[in-house]
Parts: sequence; structure tokens; C-alpha cells
Amino acid sequence: MRPWPGTPYPLGATYDGAGTNFAVFSEVADFVELCLFDSDGMETRIRLPEVDGFVHHGYLAGIGPGQWYGYRVHGPYDPANGQRCNPNKLLLDPYAKAIGGEVDWDESVFGYRFDAPDERNDADSAQHTAFGVVVNPFFDWATDRPPNTPYNESVIYEAHVRGLTKLHPEIPPQQRGTYSGLAHPVMIDYFTRLGITAVELMPVHQFLHDHGLVQRGLRNYWGYNTIAYFAPHDSYTSMRGRGNQVQEFKAMVRTLHEANIEVILDVVYNHTAEGNHLGPTLSMRGIDNEAYYRLVDDDKSYYMDYTGTGNSLNARNPHTLQLIMDSLRYWVSEMHVDGFRFDLAATLAREFYDVDRLSAFFDIIQQDPVISQVKLIAEPWDVGPGGYQVGNFPPLWTEWNGKYRDTVRDFWRGSPETLGEFASRITGSSDLYQDDGRRPYASINFVTAHDGFTLNDLVSYNDKHNEANGEDNNDGHNDNRSWNCGAEGPTDDEKVNTLRARQRRNMIATLLLSQGVPMLLHGDELGRTQGGNNNAYCQDNEISWVDWSLLEENDDLVEFTAAVTSLRRNHPVFRRRRFFAGRPIRKGEELRDIAWFAPNGEEMSEQDWESEFGRAVVVFLNGEGIPDRDKRGEQVVDDSFLMFFSAHDEDMEMVVPDASYGTEWAVVLDTAQRAVIDGDLPADTRRVGAGQTLPVTARSLVVLRRVKDGE
Repeated sequence: MRPWPGTPYPLGATYDGAGTNFAVFSEVADFVELCLFDSDGMETRIRLPEVDGFVHHGYLAGIGPGQWYGYRVHGPYDPANGQRCNPNKLLLDPYAKAIGGEVDWDESVFGYRFDAPDERNDADSAQHTAFGVVVNPFFDWATDRPPNTPYNESVIYEAHVRGLTKLHPEIPPQQRGTYSGLAHPVMIDYFTRLGITAVELMPVHQFLHDHGLVQRGLRNYWGYNTIAYFAPHDSYTSMRGRGNQVQEFKAMVRTLHEANIEVILDVVYNHTAEGNHLGPTLSMRGIDNEAYYRLVDDDKSYYMDYTGTGNSLNARNPHTLQLIMDSLRYWVSEMHVDGFRFDLAATLAREFYDVDRLSAFFDIIQQDPVISQVKLIAEPWDVGPGGYQVGNFPPLWTEWNGKYRDTVRDFWRGSPETLGEFASRITGSSDLYQDDGRRPYASINFVTAHDGFTLNDLVSYNDKHNEANGEDNNDGHNDNRSWNCGAEGPTDDEKVNTLRARQRRNMIATLLLSQGVPMLLHGDELGRTQGGNNNAYCQDNEISWVDWSLLEENDDLVEFTAAVTSLRRNHPVFRRRRFFAGRPIRKGEELRDIAWFAPNGEEMSEQDWESEFGRAVVVFLNGEGIPDRDKRGEQVVDDSFLMFFSAHDEDMEMVVPDASYGTEWAVVLDTAQRAVIDGDLPADTRRVGAGQTLPVTARSLVVLRRVKDGE
């Protein structure tokens, strides 16, 4: 097989209908061999004939989709100086668009011998590692168009491709836990019923199951262990084969778009599965170790670790930065995804040592005509010094708001001194985002996420119960800000279960009616439990999978969630595009856009805000003349609402504000009830007048809508 010179761009394996161009970057390599494998595992080695700008490349006619391949890089091996080339290790193409085979963790995939870590290991790894797969780039997208849902109209659903549908009885068995299962009509109907506008998928880039977990009989269920940034994870496809995962992923996106649902990917560009100096040599480590990874300056045999996983990707290197940007553009342009949530995003901002919001990564994102136009969500922290950066990302970005999570949890479990903080969080966290020109929707609000307790467990456990992880319950967070409502774990106590159900409704309603973008964790609306495990990253089993039998048991919670989502969708006052000003909305009107009241109906005083026992507050949201405009450019006019929050452990008589805010109000939501009252105000709907008392159940939220004249 004689290769043609080919081209240095695009990087990766690119099929054009007649053959495939192979291109891989390595500044350190003397030369690179392309290795092709047939169905029997027989290997053919071909030296790439050309090098341009450190890109080794060649074109092979007749090589097409389904072909397995890898690279062998010939070059220096000097770990102390950051060089780890070893042609005995078959290496994955960092630009591979599909992966086949599996890493079985044989000693040969490591660059050293287990019994002598300082000695080079020259055992051949080809029969024990994964391969790149040449893919068919052609796909019928038909009339696919991105939904382009505005941030302030978004409701995000964080989901795991496998765990969401693995146990769903109405999905064919071969499609459960796959891309096809996620896009099955029963799931589309479910998302639509809930009012979901975007699914945020936990990592779908090809990832590995860590060696240590495999030895303990566990798996990396969450997937934060990426080895290929262009390849959809192969085990999530219902049609196992050479490259089928690409076609199935595209079909999933197309189907979700047809239902007006966006696809956001949780991406892990901060580290890879190759780990620290004791990790395997699978891809970038053997191709150009120093270019791809941050190394310790005074001993380059070790890796900088801002992620807690062993290594950190070197985003300050132009070729590594190109890899990240090419990957992002590929997923938008070729796979049609609508946005990204960046895991441990602060790591990418470390230009040198400290987090730098003017780093090359953010600068190039800002200027990119493709990536700058999709949703960009940061997990604004890492484990390095100064890594907690909530509120400090550039204007183009939105952020997971960890302060929102902590404050809402604290309020509903009755922690003192949270009223002022609570008020700030539910109104969009202007203290974090307003000064740099961002809007309320810069705050991605959440109470629970994949990392930590589920919503059911948040109200059922005081302590974590992670024994199944095999680490003697030492893993996972200890500060969960949870409250078990009087009993640890499942109980037959009816009073405890009633309170837990109300607490679940409290947090769902608070989340969906706060300013900002709400994010629900999959299964929370079903009462999903992990048995108190708050770190189920390694539990690819019933502990983590969504139990759809709960749908019948907790259908009222699903209906409640859907109804509150509908309330949010129907009333722009709950999803403003601008922060509250706290002043009259127009001349001649004294009513402000927002006002706060104590339980006695009087406006909150400075003393009320500072009271350490303040656990109840009323907020008035003025829907008249919202300073946003609809799609026709007209000013938005909505109903006005009162929201009564009470985290007291006893029932209260709270007072409706005076008539200047409204003469009559109708209850549209009461978390002490199992359903939402909304719509056409049926005859039995509770109404209350200005200055009257409103009975509010202990630990509950009541929402009132101002009754229009003649209604």
C-alpha cells in the first residue's frame, strides 16, 4: 500500500468518498507510522510520507468507513524532560471520530513495568488497546434546524444517556441506555410533558473505565475520563459496529430538534484518561506529551493536576488549543449540537498558574464565529489554588451557580441568616453577574446535579452512604446541606414522608420560578433515589439508573413539575431578560418592579433582613411593563404575582400587602397541596384580598396571582 502525500489539514482521518487522508500533529516525533488493522487483527504499518508544520500526513486510496487504525510514534523517550515516545505502544488518534475495541489494562498499555516503575516497558500494546475508526461523514439531516431557544426561555434537563432509559419498560430492550433510546418517542413525549427545552448530556465523548475501578469490579459510569474528543461513546449505540455510533448520535440530535429540544454536551477538556505519571500510554502522552499536558517545571516526569484526576490539558499550547477548538466546531457543525457545559472550566483559564479570565482559551472562543453563537456553560471551579470562580467568567458565558444551590438548600432546611442571600439568588444573583454586563440568565440555577444527592435523597438523608463505592464511605462530599426530615433513609412514618414530599415540591417550585435558567436533574421529578450515595460516579447499575416504576407512584410530582414549568413558560415575569431595578417602572406609577415584605405584610426593614431567625419572606413581582420585548419588539405585559416563602417549622398566618399592590389575589400554587392550581381560575380556587391573612403551611411556598378587574 503506497500512500500519497495527502494534506496536513484537516487533522484526523477524513474520508472523501474515494479514500482517506490521515494527519496527526507531533512536534517531537522523528516519524510516524499509520497502522491499519483488518477484521482478524492483522496489522499493516505505513510510514506517513509528509510533514508540514509538525503535522505528519498521508492519503490512502480505497481506505474507507469502518477501517480500524492507530499510530506508532518514533521519537525520544526521556520522561524527566517530558518526552515519552515509544513505537511499541499503539496510539489513538486524538482526532478519531469513532473508537472501536477496548483497553483491557494489560501491562503492555503502560510505558513502564509494574514491578519496576523507572524502567521502560517495550511490550507491544496493539492487542490490548482501542483503535480509531474511519467514519462515514455523510448523513441526511433533512430540514434540521437548531431550536435556538433563548436562555431565559430555557429549561435544562441534566441526563445520562445510559442511566436515563436503561430501565424504561416502553423502550425496546436493544435501545435502552442508548442514543436511540434517548430519542425514542416515549422520551420525546416525556420531555415535552415536562416542558424541557434542552437536554444536557453527561459526557458522551469516548471515555475509559479507570484501571482502579475495573480492578474493584466497578465502572466509570459518569464518563468524566475522556480519551477521544471527537468520538461519540461507542457503548451508547444500539447498533454496535465500526462507526455506527456517529450515525446514531446524529439521528438522536435530529429527532430531538424536531421536537424543539436542544442538545447540550457536558465536555471534559480539562484532563484525559491517561492520568498521571503512572497512567497508561494510549494517545497524546505517546504522541507529544509536553505539547498536550501541563508538566511540572522542575521535573517534567510529573504532571500538573488542577482537576484531581492526575493531569491537566495544556490549553496554553497552540496545537492543544486547536484540538479543543476543532473538537467544539466539529460537534456544532457536523453533529449539530446546541451548546456545551465545560467541566472544571477554571482549569482551561489557567494561562500560567492563576485563573485568568483573559486567557487564550476565552479569547479565541469570543472570536470564533461558530462556537460564540451556541450556549456556553461553565462549571466555574477546579481543585487548584483560587479555583472557585463563580461570577468571574467573561460576558459570553453562563455558569453553574453553586451559590444558588447552597442557598436554596439552606433556606428550605431552615438554616438561619439566609434571607438576604436567598433573596439575591432567586432574583438572578445580580451581585455575581450584573457588574460585567451579563443578564439574569448567566446564572444556571440548580438544587441538585449528578454530583451529590438526588432531590429525594437531599430530603431523606443527613449523611452520605457511599459504601458501595468501595472506599469505606470516605469519598464524596460531607457538607451536603441536606436534612432528612426526621428519619435517616426510607421510613414508614407518614408525617416524615408528607414533609419530604412537600420539601421536594418546595425546591422544584423555587428552582423553576427563580430568575435565571433552571436545570433539573433527571429523575428528580420521579423521586429517584441513590440510597444516600452522593458520589455514584462508579455505579453503572440500579443505584444510578432511573427507576421508571416510580412514574406511577410519584406521578403527582411529575404533574406538579410540569405544571410549574408551564407557569414559568406562560408568564415572562418569572424569566426576565434583565435584572430587577427596584424602582418605579414608568413615570406616574409608584409600584416598583419588585418589592419585599415581612410576614406581617409590611415592607422588609433593614432589621428584618438582618434577623438571624428570618425564615419567611414575601416577594411581589410586577408584571406590568417588564423591560423586555417580545419577538415583535413590543414591551412585555404580564400578570403580577406574590410569592410567600416560609421555611418555619410551624404553620403561619401571613398578611397580604396593602391594596396599592392589588385588591384581590388568587392562589395558583401551594406546595402544601399535591397539584398546581393554574389556568382559568375554577370556582373553588382560593382567593384573598389586600390586608387579609393567608394561612401558610409550615415549610411551604404559596404563589398568588393578582386578579384582573372583572375576572
